[in-house]
Amino acid sequence: MEKVKVGVVGCGGICKATYMNNMVNKFEIIDVVACADQIEKRAKWMEEHYPGVKAMSVEEMMNDPEIQVIVNLTYPESHVAISKMAFEHGKSVYCEKMMAPTFEDAKMLHDLAIEKGCMYTTAPDTFLGAWEQSARWYLDNGIIGKPVTVHAQVTSHYNPESPFFDTLPKHFFFPLHYGGGFPFDLGGYYLHEMINLFGSVKRVTGFGGNLFPERKYENPKHPKYGEKFIVDTPTTLIAALEFENGVLGTFHISSDTSMSQAFEVTGSDGVLKLGDPNMFNDSLYVTRIGANPPIVRLAPGEQPKDVMAMMAGDDDDVQQLVEFSLPQTVQLPLLHGFSDSLRGVGLADMCYAIKNGRRPRLHSDIGLHAIEIIHGIQESCKTGKIYEMTTKCERPAALRPSAVSATCQEAVLDD
Repeated sequence: MEKVKVGVVGCGGICKATYMNNMVNKFEIIDVVACADQIEKRAKWMEEHYPGVKAMSVEEMMNDPEIQVIVNLTYPESHVAISKMAFEHGKSVYCEKMMAPTFEDAKMLHDLAIEKGCMYTTAPDTFLGAWEQSARWYLDNGIIGKPVTVHAQVTSHYNPESPFFDTLPKHFFFPLHYGGGFPFDLGGYYLHEMINLFGSVKRVTGFGGNLFPERKYENPKHPKYGEKFIVDTPTTLIAALEFENGVLGTFHISSDTSMSQAFEVTGSDGVLKLGDPNMFNDSLYVTRIGANPPIVRLAPGEQPKDVMAMMAGDDDDVQQLVEFSLPQTVQLPLLHGFSDSLRGVGLADMCYAIKNGRRPRLHSDIGLHAIEIIHGIQESCKTGKIYEMTTKCERPAALRPSAVSATCQEAVLDD
């Protein structure tokens, strides 16, 4: 197979923990040939541990004619500069979430990529994972009838309790920085999965924003213990979403509270409980009448009773009829691959899109639409008015179900 040559900018935690190993060892289409980081020893570590990957400066990488794709794994504040530089050098970009700190910057990058004829994709790519794609298959095939509403909720407690908070690069806590707040950091997973399931959002409204902009360094071991600092990013949003297809949704996200998580779709015939979209592998449950009917054992030659006979029968018959009529909850089997922690599958899909001349599933219009949703919610918080979306995105193509071995799962991307 002719591989697509890739250069990685940003060799920090997410690169070292999962991306680099996946890109080098999990996907046959990807050929990582270079890496760069503002902390040179990080790039050198990658060079030493991954044969074939050469540590370079960002400028050297951009000027290398063989490198087709730049993987932007920098902090949110750096996403715009690196992606813009890549487009100006005629290179396609895969960018970690989100594509930019603001909707305006994201729109600029989206338009620049089109102007330069470059492919542009953006994380999260977890919606290509096992449970996410299976959920889409079940919904598209009517397991809960017509979807009516979706509820997404995730909360956590992001305060500077670590003694190393923002004093060492390893512990740089971007979710409390501009463009890295919780709606961007974790909210993107929920928004991308909802777009995967239902397509574009028509309009949004919401409440919240930055509820506690002034914080304190809380750990006595921190050199700035007791000092105040300003958080310049939204941390709590509660929103209502109206999708173009008529589905209504809620989006509840906060880094100011204790931890909670809920994600489910209600439909005309049942409820589908979804997994954690930050994970490739999680459980799916459906609640609907007939999902798990009781088994009735018949004696030889005995005929099953129909509904009318059961209604006219004794108490046991009526009880059995009630059991048949109540909704039951069952766990659904997953029908798709990519159940491991496979960050980078979106890059692999992009590389196959380059190879086969098709649209990538993580197309930038999805990332742009997701960031406008957050932008629109914030605007609604400020103005008290409903925000009408200005962008639309094409619902990404679904992956086909597969039961192939883990090493063969990549084949579903070669379409």
